Amino acid sequence: MDSPALGAVALLLAGFWHLGLTATNYNCDGALVSTLPSSAFTSSSDFFSTHSPSFAKLNRRDGAGGWSPLDSNEQQWLQVDLGDRVEIVGVATQGRYGSSDWVTSYTLMFSDTGRNWKQYRKDDTVWVFTGNSNADSVVHHKLLHSMKARFLRFIPLKWNVGGHIGLRVEVFGCSYKSDIADFDGRSSLLYRFNQKLMSTFKDVVSLKFKSMQEDGVLFHGEGQRGDYITLELQKGKLSLHINLGDSNLHFTNSHTSITLGSLLDDQHWHSVLIERFNKQVNFTVDKHTQHFRTKGDSDHLDIDYELSFGGIPVPGKPGTFQRKNFHGCIENLYYNGVNIIDLAKRRKPQIYTGNVTFSCSEPQIVPITFVSSSRSYLLLPGTPQIDGLSVSFQFRTWNKDGLLLSTELSENSGSLLVYLHGGRLTLLIQKMAEDPVEISEGCPDNFTDSQCLNPITAFQGCMRLIFIDNQPKDLILVQQGSLGNFSDLHIDLCDIKDRCLPNYCEHGGKCSQSWTTFYCDCNDTSYTGATCHNSIYEQSCEAYRHQGKTSDFFYIDSDGSGPLGPLRVFCNITEDKIWTAVQHNNTGLTRVQGAGPEKPYTMSFNYNSSSEQLEAVINSAEYCEQEAAYHCKKSRLLNTPNGIPFAWWVGRANEKHLYWGGSLPGIQQCACGLEESCLDMRYFCNCDADREEWTNDTGLLAFKDHLPVTQIVITDTNRSNSEAAWKIGPLRCYGDRQFWNAASFNTEASYLHFPTFHAEVSADISFFFKTTSLSGVFLENLGMKDFIRVEIRSPKEITFSIDVGNGPTEATVQSPTPLNDNQWHYVRAERNLKQTSLQVDNLPKKVLEAPAEGHFRLQLNSQLFVGGTASRQKGFLGCIRSLHLNGQKLDLEERAKMTPGVKPGCPGHCSSYGNLCHNGGKCVEKYNGYSCDCTGSAYEGPYCKEEVSALFEAGTSITYIFQEPYPVTKNTSTSSSAIYADAIMSKENIAFSFLTAHAPSLLLYINTYFHEYLAVILSKNGSLQVRYKLSKDGLLIFTIDSGNFANREMHRVKINREGRELIIQVCHGRSFALFPHSLTMDPEVSKANAYGFTGCMSSVWYNHIAPLKAALRHPSIAPVTVKGSLTESSCSSLTEADVNTATTIYSSSDPFGKTDEREPLTNAVRSDSAVIGGVIAVVIFIIFCIIAIMSRFLYQHKQAHRSSQTKEKEYPENLESSFKADTDLQNTVSECKREYFI
Repeated sequence: MDSPALGAVALLLAGFWHLGLTATNYNCDGALVSTLPSSAFTSSSDFFSTHSPSFAKLNRRDGAGGWSPLDSNEQQWLQVDLGDRVEIVGVATQGRYGSSDWVTSYTLMFSDTGRNWKQYRKDDTVWVFTGNSNADSVVHHKLLHSMKARFLRFIPLKWNVGGHIGLRVEVFGCSYKSDIADFDGRSSLLYRFNQKLMSTFKDVVSLKFKSMQEDGVLFHGEGQRGDYITLELQKGKLSLHINLGDSNLHFTNSHTSITLGSLLDDQHWHSVLIERFNKQVNFTVDKHTQHFRTKGDSDHLDIDYELSFGGIPVPGKPGTFQRKNFHGCIENLYYNGVNIIDLAKRRKPQIYTGNVTFSCSEPQIVPITFVSSSRSYLLLPGTPQIDGLSVSFQFRTWNKDGLLLSTELSENSGSLLVYLHGGRLTLLIQKMAEDPVEISEGCPDNFTDSQCLNPITAFQGCMRLIFIDNQPKDLILVQQGSLGNFSDLHIDLCDIKDRCLPNYCEHGGKCSQSWTTFYCDCNDTSYTGATCHNSIYEQSCEAYRHQGKTSDFFYIDSDGSGPLGPLRVFCNITEDKIWTAVQHNNTGLTRVQGAGPEKPYTMSFNYNSSSEQLEAVINSAEYCEQEAAYHCKKSRLLNTPNGIPFAWWVGRANEKHLYWGGSLPGIQQCACGLEESCLDMRYFCNCDADREEWTNDTGLLAFKDHLPVTQIVITDTNRSNSEAAWKIGPLRCYGDRQFWNAASFNTEASYLHFPTFHAEVSADISFFFKTTSLSGVFLENLGMKDFIRVEIRSPKEITFSIDVGNGPTEATVQSPTPLNDNQWHYVRAERNLKQTSLQVDNLPKKVLEAPAEGHFRLQLNSQLFVGGTASRQKGFLGCIRSLHLNGQKLDLEERAKMTPGVKPGCPGHCSSYGNLCHNGGKCVEKYNGYSCDCTGSAYEGPYCKEEVSALFEAGTSITYIFQEPYPVTKNTSTSSSAIYADAIMSKENIAFSFLTAHAPSLLLYINTYFHEYLAVILSKNGSLQVRYKLSKDGLLIFTIDSGNFANREMHRVKINREGRELIIQVCHGRSFALFPHSLTMDPEVSKANAYGFTGCMSSVWYNHIAPLKAALRHPSIAPVTVKGSLTESSCSSLTEADVNTATTIYSSSDPFGKTDEREPLTNAVRSDSAVIGGVIAVVIFIIFCIIAIMSRFLYQHKQAHRSSQTKEKEYPENLESSFKADTDLQNTVSECKREYFI
C-alpha cells in the first residue's frame, strides 16, 4: 500500500488585533439595542422560551424578564446583531427582572461577520467588566477605546451565587461610515499626480486594513532618481521602506527600513499612520509608534507620475522590486489629505481603478484556540480510506514544541503523528493495533499512550481552515455539540498574543516568547534581570570605592536602570577625594598656526558618550573641573579689556563662553585678571599683551552648568611670528551627591513627600536604612486601587507590597539576625511584568513570578511618602539614605531641611562601615560618609589595604629608633606606652612578607635591655627558624621545614606571643613583613646577618609601628635612618629576573657548609663593625635605646620583669618543659593561615 499522504499544513506567523480609536462623533452615545428586532438577539442556549435572548433588552419585563441560558457556565454567551458596522462607546447591563439571576462580571467580544471574534482588551489584557449586584439596577460602562463592529457578544464569567445567569443589555454608540476597497490580490488603485514629478517635504498617509494573507504591498511610489516609499505586509508584520533623493541606490546606505506590528494577517482591522517631515518619520501601527530618521542627505521625496495602492502594477521601473499584491480590504485611505477610495468610487480621472470593488468580502473563517498545554484537544471524525489520507490546516503558535495531529491509519498500517519539535515540523508513523480511524488535533484524554505518543507537549496555539479528505470541517457544529468532541477550546476565536509587542525587554534586550510568557536576552546590553532592567555597573566612583575597589578604569551608569547607558571613566580612588575622570579625543598640547577670523581653527571634543551621559555625571557630582591652557607667542586670547575675543570655547547646550580657565562665568578675563597678576596690568590675560615671547594663560573651568567643553575656536595665529598651543584637560569630578544623601526621621508622624512615582510597567526602589524600631514604613505611594509599599514589619522581616489591580502581592525577606541594630542595611525592591523581587543586604533574594494575564500597569496618583504613610500610621523611626527610584535620585537632605520632624543627614557611618578599614586603620566619621585613617597602619590607601613595599639591595638598611620613653608618663594609653612595655618582651605582634632567592638570611631580630631576644632567620636550606631566648631560659629553636622559603615567591609570616603561648602563621601570598635587629646578637644570628638580605619587603608591622612605611612616606620627620639604596617597589610585580639580579651576590660562597640547620651555628662570627656597617642582612633594624632613664623608670621596668618571671613559674610543668624543648615543626605549610601553637 502506498504511504499515507499528509495534506498541506500552512504555518502562519501569528495574529494580533488592536482596538480602534475613541469615537470622533461628539454625540456618539445613542442607544443602539432598544430599536432592534427580536431576530437580532441570539445566544448559546436558553432556559425556556420565556428566557430567550429576545427578552434581553434593558428595562424590559416581558417574557421571564431577561435572558437566562439552559446551564449557567462560562461557555454561555448573548449575542446582539446591530444591523451594520457601528461605533460602540459604552454598554449597560441588568439582571433578569424580579429574580435572583444576574451576572457579576463579564467580557465582551466583537466581530464584523458573526465569525472570527475579537476580545475587547485594555492594555493588552482581556478586560473584565463589573456586572450587577441585584436584578434591576443598571450598571453602565464607558469604553476607554471605542469598537467598530456589527456583532457584539456578552460572555458571563461570574453570576449571583444564589441564582443563575440572567442578563438584560443596552449598547451605546452611533453609526459608522467609511470608504472601503476590496483587493483580490491582482487589483490595485493608481493615484496619478497633476504634474510629472511630485516632490514633497511632508507626507501623511493613513489607512485601515484587514487581510488573511501574510504578504502583500499596501502602497508604493518611486521616482527616476531612486526615491521610493513602500508599505507592505511581510510575514504578518508591516514594513516601511523609504529612500530620499539618492540616485546611486545600489551603492549607498541611504535605504531605510522599519518593521512594526505583529500578527496582522488575522482578518481584523488594523490602523496605519505614516507622518514624514523632511527626514523625521513617525510610523504608527495600531497603538504602537516608532520614531526614526531616514538615512542619506536629502530631505525631500520625489515620486514620478503616480502612487499605487494594493500592489505594484507595472514592474520594471528603476528601483522596482517584485512583491505580492495585497489581498484584503483597505478602509479610509488618505494620502496628504486626499480620500483615495472616495475618488475611486466617484471615478475621478486622477484615479485608475484596476478590478477593485468597494465592499469588503468577508471569508467565513472559524479559528480555534487550544488554551491548555495539557487538557485541550479537538476530536474530529474521519473516513477510512485505503488509498491514503488527506489532512490540511493552518496553525500558529509561539511554542517550539507541541503535538498538532494524531490519527490511526486504516488496515492496521500504523498511526500517524505530526508535531513540532524545536520549532521544526515532524511527521512520525508507527505500527500499532487495529482501531477505528480517527483524526485529532491535540491529544484527547481517551487515547492510549501509544495512540497519542507525544515526546514533547500538547499543542498551544490557534488553528483554522481544517480540511479532512479535502472536505472543510464546520467548527460551529463542533461548538454546538453535533460534530466530534473537544475540551478546553476557544472556538471562533484565535486568542494568540504577541508578548514581545511592545518589547518590554529594556535597554536593547532581545525578546522571545512562548504561549504564556516572554523572555529577555540581556547579553551585550550591560544590564541584567528578567527584563534587562538593572545595570551591571555602579552609579559612581564613590560606589566602587565603597566596594573596596582601587583606582582603575570602570564603567559607571549614572542613572542606574534609567535610559542612559554606561560610561567608561577613570576612578582615582584616593584617601581624601574620589575623582572621576572622563577623557576626550585630544588631551595633549596642540600647536596652532595660520588661523584667522575668516579661517578660524576649531577642534571639537569627543568623550565617547552622549551629552546626556556627561550631564548626568556632572549633575550628580559635588564639584567638576576642566583645565584650560593657552600658550601663546604673539597670539591674543580674549582681547581684553574690551575687544572682541580671538578665542572662545563652547560648552553644554552648544553655548559659547568668553571667559577662560581660572575666571568666573560672565567675566571676560583669565585667571591672572582676577588675581591681578597679569604680565601687563592693562590686560586681563597674559596672552592679550601680544608679546613676542612665549607665555600662557592656564586655569580651571569649574562652573558645572557650562561643562563639559565641547569645542575650542582660535582666530589669532595668522600674523607673522604668531603661534599658539592649547590644551583642554579631561573632565574631572569628585563627590557623589547621592550616595551619602540621608535623612533622619525623629517621630513616627514625620515623613517626606515627593511627586508621584510613575512606573507603570517597571519599577525599582533601592535605599539604605538603619533603625532601632520594631517596625515602620519606609516608602508608600497610593493610587485609586493600586499601591506600592516597602516596610519593616518586624526586626527580622522586610516586606515589599504592590497591587497593580490583580490583588496585593507581597515579597518578604526573613533575616536570621535583627535588622533594627542601628547598622546600615541595603534594600532593593523591583517589580516588572515578569517578577516581583526583594533583596535585603546579601540575603537570598525573594522572587515572585507575575501572572501571565491580568492587569499589569501600576497606576499611582498620590504623593510619594518616604518615612511614613498617607495615614501617618506606622511611620519610620531612623535613617534612610541613597534613595533611588528607577535610577532617579531623590534629594532627601534638601527636602528634610524644610520638613519638621526630619533632619538632613545621619551620623554613625563608622558603626556600620568601620570594619572596611583594614590592617589597623581607624574609621573617621564624616558628615557625608567616612574615611580610613591609615596613620597607625603598615598599609595605605582608602581602606588601608594597599601594601607599602620596597626593594632592598645588598648593603641597604633602615634603622628605626625609639628614643623617647616620655609618652609613657604623659599618656599611658598611647601606642608609645605599648611599645615601651614591649621592651620587656611580654608579648609580640609581628607580621611581615618577604620575597627572596637568597639563604641564609636574618629576617627578624629583637632584643631587650635584659638580653632577651627573638630572631627569625632563613637557614641555608631555606627553612624558617624562630629563635627565642626569654629570661633565664635557654635558647629555644623552632624550625618550620615545609620547603624552601627562598624560592622567589611571596611569603607571609605572622608571629604572635603573649606570655608563654606562641602562634606562628605562615602562608604563601602577599602579606605583612617585619625585620628588627639588635646591637647584641648570638653568634648564629650574627652569621645570618652578615650575609645580608636582598629581596623585597612589604608592609612591615611591629606592635602598632610601621617602620618601612615611615621610612618611605615620612623620612624627614620619623626616627628612621636609611643606608644604601632603598627603592619603593611592588613585590608582586617583580619578575624572576629582578629577584635573581638582587639575590645572586653570595652564590659562590658556602660559609655554612653542612652544618645541621637545627643546631646553633659554630662558624666564626664577623666583627661588630661588619654587622653594623658592612653587608646588612636585616631589612629593618628596631633598636630599643633604653638610656638616660631616671632610676624610678628603671625600677618600674625591673619590677615588671620580675613579675613576668613570677608568672612564668605559675605555668604547669608540662607546658614549661614543652616550651623549653627544642621543637621541630615538620608539618607541611601548604595552605594559608596554618597555625603552630607552641
